[in-house]
Amino acid sequence: MSRIGKNPINIPAGVTVTLSKDNVVTVKGPKGELNQVLEGDITISQEEGVLTVVRPSDQKRHKALHGLYRSLINNMVVGVTSGYKIEQELVGVGYRASNQGQTLDLVLGYSHHYVFQLPQEVKVTTVSEKGQNPKIVLEGIDKQLLGQVAAKIRSLRAPEPYKGKGIKFVGEVLRRKAGKSASKK
Repeated sequence: MSRIGKNPINIPAGVTVTLSKDNVVTVKGPKGELNQVLEGDITISQEEGVLTVVRPSDQKRHKALHGLYRSLINNMVVGVTSGYKIEQELVGVGYRASNQGQTLDLVLGYSHHYVFQLPQEVKVTTVSEKGQNPKIVLEGIDKQLLGQVAAKIRSLRAPEPYKGKGIKFVGEVLRRKAGKSASKK
């Protein structure tokens, strides 16, 4: 059984963690600031650069929230220090991606372009090299928001199992199927 909630969170130099009276944890670092609201029962203790999440009892609900909030706060600390980066590639003939500021323009084999407006917290860059699949690089400090944006972009043209065409994460292994010719003897 996992004991994620009991693991301490090391706070690097240059990062400050504050807990307000209405149970809002604020993490400030060199890359920005993030907030998370804690449920009333869960508390945080901070001493000498180490943060510990404490639960009041061993109820199933408290155990679940204990691990959840520990992971969320740790993701916030990592986000404000080093940030997160997600790379996606477009696999398919004629698939293209370009961006103008926070607007992502995708050509995905449909009769129209997809124009996707990204939130201000997410930085986007597109890479198109000759002989390589076009790539979309998303960067930000909020892991949840970054993952949600990447999932939304992927859902516009999810990879199909026969040829692998679509938007996939770099390094993602797709389960491929054999085509019609495999069923003939």
